[in-house]
Amino acid sequence: MPLVIAFMSAVLDRPGFTVSAADLQWRGSGLVRPECVLATASGDLYTADWRGGVAHLRADGSQTLYTGSLPQPAGGRRPTRPNGIALRKNGRFLLADLGEDLGGVYELARDGSMREVLSRVDGIDLPPSNFVTEDAQGRIWLTVSTRLAPRALAYNNRVADGFIVLMDAKGARIVADGIGFTNEALVSPDGKWLYVNETYHKKMSRYPLRADGSLGSKEVFTTFGHGAFPDGFAFDSQGGIWVACVIGNQLIRVTPDGAQQVILDDGNPDYVDWVEAAYAKAELGRAHMDQPHTTALKNISSIAFGGADLKTVYLGCLAGDAIAYFRLPDALNLCGHAPVHWHY
Repeated sequence: MPLVIAFMSAVLDRPGFTVSAADLQWRGSGLVRPECVLATASGDLYTADWRGGVAHLRADGSQTLYTGSLPQPAGGRRPTRPNGIALRKNGRFLLADLGEDLGGVYELARDGSMREVLSRVDGIDLPPSNFVTEDAQGRIWLTVSTRLAPRALAYNNRVADGFIVLMDAKGARIVADGIGFTNEALVSPDGKWLYVNETYHKKMSRYPLRADGSLGSKEVFTTFGHGAFPDGFAFDSQGGIWVACVIGNQLIRVTPDGAQQVILDDGNPDYVDWVEAAYAKAELGRAHMDQPHTTALKNISSIAFGGADLKTVYLGCLAGDAIAYFRLPDALNLCGHAPVHWHY
Protein backbone atom coordinates (compact mmCIF):
# COMPACT_ATOMS: atom_id res chain seq x y z
CA MET A 1 0.00 0.00 0.00
CA PRO A 2 1.50 3.40 -0.91
CA LEU A 3 2.03 5.73 2.01
CA VAL A 4 -0.28 8.73 1.88
CA ILE A 5 -0.52 11.62 4.29
CA ALA A 6 -3.80 13.51 4.01
CA PHE A 7 -4.63 16.75 5.82
CA MET A 8 -8.39 16.63 6.09
CA SER A 9 -10.77 19.44 5.29
CA ALA A 10 -11.62 19.85 8.97
CA VAL A 11 -8.11 21.22 9.45
CA LEU A 12 -7.55 23.08 6.21
CA ASP A 13 -11.19 23.73 5.35
CA ARG A 14 -10.29 22.82 1.78
CA PRO A 15 -9.24 19.65 -0.11
CA GLY A 16 -6.51 17.70 1.65
CA PHE A 17 -2.75 17.90 1.17
CA THR A 18 -0.93 14.63 0.47
CA VAL A 19 2.67 13.46 0.68
CA SER A 20 3.95 10.29 -0.97
CA ALA A 21 6.45 7.89 0.56
CA ALA A 22 9.08 9.31 -1.81
CA ASP A 23 8.66 12.70 -0.13
CA LEU A 24 9.52 11.40 3.35
CA GLN A 25 12.96 12.31 4.64
CA TRP A 26 15.09 10.62 7.28
CA ARG A 27 17.45 11.63 10.07
CA GLY A 28 19.96 9.47 11.84
CA SER A 29 21.36 6.05 11.05
CA GLY A 30 22.08 2.81 12.85
CA LEU A 31 19.52 3.50 15.58
CA VAL A 32 18.28 0.52 17.56
CA ARG A 33 14.60 0.54 18.54
CA PRO A 34 14.07 4.33 18.42
CA GLU A 35 10.75 3.97 20.22
CA CYS A 36 10.51 7.48 21.68
CA VAL A 37 11.64 10.67 19.91
CA LEU A 38 11.99 14.20 21.35
CA ALA A 39 12.66 17.45 19.46
CA THR A 40 13.97 20.81 20.69
CA ALA A 41 14.04 24.38 19.38
CA SER A 42 17.76 24.05 18.59
CA GLY A 43 17.04 21.40 15.99
CA ASP A 44 18.33 18.54 18.13
CA LEU A 45 16.54 15.21 18.22
CA TYR A 46 16.87 12.65 20.99
CA THR A 47 15.61 9.10 20.87
CA ALA A 48 15.64 6.07 23.11
CA ASP A 49 18.14 3.51 21.83
CA TRP A 50 18.53 -0.11 22.91
CA ARG A 51 22.27 0.01 22.60
CA GLY A 52 21.88 1.24 26.15
CA GLY A 53 20.73 4.86 26.33
CA VAL A 54 19.87 7.88 24.22
CA ALA A 55 20.89 8.78 20.67
CA HIS A 56 21.47 12.50 20.01
CA LEU A 57 20.88 13.61 16.41
CA ARG A 58 22.12 17.16 15.80
CA ALA A 59 20.89 19.55 13.14
CA ASP A 60 24.31 19.44 11.41
CA GLY A 61 23.93 15.70 10.84
CA SER A 62 26.32 14.53 13.54
CA GLN A 63 25.22 11.86 15.97
CA THR A 64 26.23 10.81 19.49
CA LEU A 65 25.12 7.89 21.65
CA TYR A 66 24.94 8.34 25.42
CA THR A 67 24.91 5.01 27.24
CA GLY A 68 24.73 3.79 30.79
CA SER A 69 24.33 0.53 32.68
CA LEU A 70 22.41 -0.76 35.67
CA PRO A 71 23.27 -3.30 38.37
CA GLN A 72 21.72 -6.75 38.07
CA PRO A 73 20.16 -8.53 41.07
CA ALA A 74 22.56 -11.46 40.62
CA GLY A 75 25.57 -9.20 40.32
CA GLY A 76 27.30 -7.47 37.45
CA ARG A 77 25.71 -4.83 35.27
CA ARG A 78 23.41 -4.72 32.25
CA PRO A 79 22.70 -2.10 29.60
CA THR A 80 19.70 0.12 30.17
CA ARG A 81 16.61 -0.70 28.12
CA PRO A 82 14.98 2.71 27.74
CA ASN A 83 11.47 2.72 26.33
CA GLY A 84 10.28 6.24 27.08
CA ILE A 85 12.72 9.10 27.68
CA ALA A 86 12.43 12.68 28.91
CA LEU A 87 14.89 15.55 28.51
CA ARG A 88 15.53 17.53 31.70
CA LYS A 89 16.49 21.17 32.15
CA ASN A 90 19.94 20.08 33.37
CA GLY A 91 20.58 18.34 30.03
CA ARG A 92 20.27 14.87 31.51
CA PHE A 93 17.66 12.29 30.59
CA LEU A 94 15.02 10.39 32.49
CA LEU A 95 14.71 6.81 31.26
CA ALA A 96 11.76 4.47 31.78
CA ASP A 97 13.56 1.14 31.98
CA LEU A 98 11.93 -1.79 30.21
CA GLY A 99 14.06 -4.38 31.93
CA GLU A 100 13.54 -8.11 31.63
CA ASP A 101 12.01 -8.42 35.11
CA LEU A 102 12.21 -5.00 36.77
CA GLY A 103 11.75 -1.42 35.66
CA GLY A 104 11.88 2.01 37.20
CA VAL A 105 13.10 5.51 36.40
CA TYR A 106 16.78 6.39 36.07
CA GLU A 107 18.62 9.59 35.21
CA LEU A 108 21.34 9.31 32.58
CA ALA A 109 24.04 11.99 32.28
CA ARG A 110 25.88 12.53 29.03
CA ASP A 111 29.09 11.16 30.52
CA GLY A 112 27.36 7.80 31.05
CA SER A 113 26.85 8.12 34.79
CA MET A 114 23.46 7.07 36.10
CA ARG A 115 21.44 7.44 39.25
CA GLU A 116 18.25 5.78 40.39
CA VAL A 117 15.23 8.07 40.57
CA LEU A 118 12.53 5.55 41.43
CA SER A 119 12.45 1.75 41.70
CA ARG A 120 9.66 1.13 44.24
CA VAL A 121 6.25 2.63 44.74
CA ASP A 122 3.54 1.91 47.29
CA GLY A 123 5.54 -1.01 48.64
CA ILE A 124 6.18 -2.81 45.35
CA ASP A 125 9.15 -3.08 43.01
CA LEU A 126 8.34 -1.37 39.74
CA PRO A 127 7.71 -3.83 36.89
CA PRO A 128 9.20 -3.15 33.43
CA SER A 129 8.30 0.48 32.79
CA ASN A 130 6.94 2.03 29.62
CA PHE A 131 7.05 5.82 29.55
CA VAL A 132 8.27 8.75 31.61
CA THR A 133 7.71 12.47 31.28
CA GLU A 134 8.27 15.62 33.32
CA ASP A 135 5.55 18.27 33.28
CA ALA A 136 5.76 22.07 33.46
CA GLN A 137 5.75 21.92 37.27
CA GLY A 138 8.65 19.49 37.39
CA ARG A 139 6.49 16.53 38.38
CA ILE A 140 7.50 13.13 37.01
CA TRP A 141 4.86 10.83 35.52
CA LEU A 142 5.64 7.16 34.89
CA THR A 143 3.53 4.52 33.19
CA VAL A 144 3.64 0.77 33.73
CA SER A 145 1.76 -1.18 31.08
CA THR A 146 1.07 -4.35 33.05
CA ARG A 147 2.05 -6.29 36.15
CA LEU A 148 2.02 -9.58 34.20
CA ALA A 149 5.16 -11.43 33.11
CA PRO A 150 5.77 -11.84 30.30
CA ARG A 151 4.17 -8.55 29.27
CA ALA A 152 2.68 -10.14 26.15
CA LEU A 153 0.05 -11.73 28.40
CA ALA A 154 -1.55 -8.27 28.46
CA TYR A 155 -1.75 -7.88 24.66
CA ASN A 156 -5.54 -8.06 24.75
CA ASN A 157 -8.59 -6.18 25.98
CA ARG A 158 -9.29 -8.63 28.79
CA VAL A 159 -6.42 -7.42 30.98
CA ALA A 160 -6.40 -4.00 32.65
CA ASP A 161 -3.71 -4.00 35.32
CA GLY A 162 -1.53 -1.11 34.15
CA PHE A 163 -1.00 1.98 36.27
CA ILE A 164 0.37 5.53 36.40
CA VAL A 165 2.81 6.82 39.01
CA LEU A 166 3.23 10.46 40.02
CA MET A 167 6.44 11.60 41.70
CA ASP A 168 6.49 15.12 43.14
CA ALA A 169 7.58 16.95 46.27
CA LYS A 170 5.31 14.72 48.35
CA GLY A 171 6.94 11.54 47.06
CA ALA A 172 5.86 8.83 44.63
CA ARG A 173 2.49 7.11 44.54
CA ILE A 174 0.18 5.32 42.14
CA VAL A 175 -2.49 7.81 41.05
CA ALA A 176 -4.34 5.71 38.47
CA ASP A 177 -4.76 1.95 38.20
CA GLY A 178 -6.72 -0.64 36.24
CA ILE A 179 -5.54 0.65 32.85
CA GLY A 180 -5.53 -1.47 29.69
CA PHE A 181 -1.82 -1.63 28.77
CA THR A 182 -0.74 1.87 29.81
CA ASN A 183 1.39 3.57 27.17
CA GLU A 184 2.31 7.24 26.83
CA ALA A 185 0.68 9.69 29.26
CA LEU A 186 0.95 13.48 29.00
CA VAL A 187 -0.48 16.48 30.79
CA SER A 188 -2.50 18.66 28.41
CA PRO A 189 -1.07 22.09 27.52
CA ASP A 190 -3.67 23.81 29.71
CA GLY A 191 -2.77 21.59 32.67
CA LYS A 192 -6.36 20.44 33.17
CA TRP A 193 -6.11 16.83 31.98
CA LEU A 194 -3.82 13.83 32.00
CA TYR A 195 -4.23 11.91 28.75
CA VAL A 196 -3.14 8.28 28.37
CA ASN A 197 -3.15 5.72 25.57
CA GLU A 198 -4.45 2.26 26.48
CA THR A 199 -2.80 0.39 23.64
CA TYR A 200 -4.45 -3.03 23.67
CA HIS A 201 -7.81 -1.62 24.68
CA LYS A 202 -7.51 0.57 21.55
CA LYS A 203 -8.54 3.79 23.24
CA MET A 204 -7.28 7.10 24.56
CA SER A 205 -8.53 8.02 28.01
CA ARG A 206 -8.11 11.10 30.16
CA TYR A 207 -8.35 12.10 33.81
CA PRO A 208 -9.18 15.52 35.28
CA LEU A 209 -5.97 16.75 36.90
CA ARG A 210 -6.23 18.56 40.22
CA ALA A 211 -3.69 21.06 41.54
CA ASP A 212 -2.33 18.56 44.08
CA GLY A 213 -1.65 16.00 41.36
CA SER A 214 -4.58 13.77 42.20
CA LEU A 215 -6.83 12.62 39.39
CA GLY A 216 -10.57 12.60 38.90
CA SER A 217 -12.55 9.79 37.33
CA LYS A 218 -11.30 8.39 34.05
CA GLU A 219 -13.25 9.05 30.88
CA VAL A 220 -12.73 7.53 27.45
CA PHE A 221 -11.77 10.33 25.06
CA THR A 222 -11.76 8.33 21.82
CA THR A 223 -11.60 4.73 20.63
CA PHE A 224 -9.66 3.41 17.64
CA GLY A 225 -10.59 1.10 14.80
CA HIS A 226 -9.13 -1.72 12.74
CA GLY A 227 -5.36 -2.01 13.07
CA ALA A 228 -5.00 1.17 15.13
CA PHE A 229 -3.25 0.44 18.44
CA PRO A 230 -2.40 3.82 20.04
CA ASP A 231 1.13 4.28 21.37
CA GLY A 232 2.75 7.75 21.48
CA PHE A 233 1.10 11.14 20.97
CA ALA A 234 1.68 14.89 20.83
CA PHE A 235 -0.50 18.00 21.05
CA ASP A 236 -0.91 20.56 18.28
CA SER A 237 -1.59 24.29 18.34
CA GLN A 238 -5.34 23.91 17.77
CA GLY A 239 -6.05 21.48 20.58
CA GLY A 240 -5.70 18.36 18.46
CA ILE A 241 -3.79 15.26 19.51
CA TRP A 242 -1.66 13.37 16.99
CA VAL A 243 -1.50 9.67 17.82
CA ALA A 244 1.08 7.19 16.51
CA CYS A 245 -0.48 3.75 16.12
CA VAL A 246 1.76 0.67 16.07
CA ILE A 247 0.93 -2.39 13.98
CA GLY A 248 -1.31 -0.45 11.57
CA ASN A 249 1.40 2.19 10.97
CA GLN A 250 -1.15 4.96 11.19
CA LEU A 251 -0.87 8.56 12.34
CA ILE A 252 -4.26 9.83 13.48
CA ARG A 253 -5.23 13.35 14.52
CA VAL A 254 -7.88 13.42 17.24
CA THR A 255 -9.83 16.67 17.27
CA PRO A 256 -10.78 18.42 20.53
CA ASP A 257 -14.22 16.80 20.40
CA GLY A 258 -12.76 13.30 20.04
CA ALA A 259 -13.33 12.85 16.30
CA GLN A 260 -10.52 11.31 14.24
CA GLN A 261 -8.74 12.19 11.02
CA VAL A 262 -6.35 9.68 9.47
CA ILE A 263 -3.26 11.69 8.62
CA LEU A 264 -1.05 8.80 7.57
CA ASP A 265 -1.77 5.19 6.68
CA ASP A 266 1.22 3.03 5.85
CA GLY A 267 -0.22 -0.26 6.98
CA ASN A 268 0.32 -3.67 5.45
CA PRO A 269 -3.29 -4.95 5.11
CA ASP A 270 -2.41 -8.66 5.28
CA TYR A 271 -0.27 -8.14 8.36
CA VAL A 272 -2.92 -5.99 10.05
CA ASP A 273 -5.64 -8.57 9.36
CA TRP A 274 -3.43 -11.34 10.78
CA VAL A 275 -2.80 -9.36 13.96
CA GLU A 276 -6.45 -8.40 14.33
CA ALA A 277 -7.51 -12.05 14.00
CA ALA A 278 -5.15 -13.02 16.82
CA TYR A 279 -6.27 -10.02 18.88
CA ALA A 280 -9.93 -11.02 18.54
CA LYS A 281 -9.09 -14.44 20.03
CA ALA A 282 -6.82 -12.99 22.75
CA GLU A 283 -3.88 -14.81 21.14
CA LEU A 284 -1.72 -11.79 20.27
CA GLY A 285 1.91 -12.25 21.28
CA ARG A 286 5.49 -11.18 20.60
CA ALA A 287 5.58 -13.20 17.38
CA HIS A 288 2.93 -10.88 15.96
CA MET A 289 4.69 -7.71 17.06
CA ASP A 290 8.11 -8.78 15.80
CA GLN A 291 7.18 -9.74 12.24
CA PRO A 292 9.01 -7.85 9.48
CA HIS A 293 7.10 -5.15 7.63
CA THR A 294 7.09 -4.46 3.93
CA THR A 295 6.06 -0.85 4.39
CA ALA A 296 8.13 2.35 4.39
CA LEU A 297 7.70 2.82 8.12
CA LYS A 298 8.36 0.15 10.73
CA ASN A 299 5.76 0.18 13.48
CA ILE A 300 5.24 3.86 14.31
CA SER A 301 5.42 4.36 18.05
CA SER A 302 6.19 8.04 18.66
CA ILE A 303 5.54 11.49 17.25
CA ALA A 304 7.20 14.83 17.97
CA PHE A 305 6.78 18.26 16.39
CA GLY A 306 10.00 20.11 15.64
CA GLY A 307 11.65 22.66 13.39
CA ALA A 308 11.86 26.32 14.37
CA ASP A 309 8.17 26.73 13.53
CA LEU A 310 7.04 23.37 14.99
CA LYS A 311 5.85 22.31 11.54
CA THR A 312 8.19 19.35 11.11
CA VAL A 313 6.65 16.04 12.15
CA TYR A 314 9.12 13.41 13.39
CA LEU A 315 8.20 9.75 13.73
CA GLY A 316 9.93 7.15 15.88
CA CYS A 317 9.47 3.50 14.88
CA LEU A 318 9.99 0.39 16.98
CA ALA A 319 11.63 -1.57 14.18
CA GLY A 320 13.30 1.38 12.47
CA ASP A 321 16.93 2.49 12.37
CA ALA A 322 16.31 6.17 11.54
CA ILE A 323 13.75 8.90 12.24
CA ALA A 324 11.26 9.68 9.47
CA TYR A 325 9.98 13.21 9.04
CA PHE A 326 7.85 15.44 6.85
CA ARG A 327 6.87 19.09 6.82
CA LEU A 328 3.45 20.60 7.31
CA PRO A 329 2.71 23.08 4.51
CA ASP A 330 3.17 26.76 5.33
CA ALA A 331 -0.43 27.40 4.27
CA LEU A 332 -1.69 25.06 6.99
CA ASN A 333 -2.82 27.08 9.99
CA LEU A 334 -1.51 24.42 12.32
CA CYS A 335 1.72 23.44 14.05
CA GLY A 336 2.78 21.51 17.08
CA HIS A 337 2.42 22.76 20.63
CA ALA A 338 5.86 23.36 22.14
CA PRO A 339 6.66 20.61 24.68
CA VAL A 340 8.00 21.39 28.15
CA HIS A 341 11.56 20.59 27.08
CA TRP A 342 11.42 22.75 23.91
CA HIS A 343 14.12 25.23 25.03
CA TYR A 344 16.26 22.78 27.03
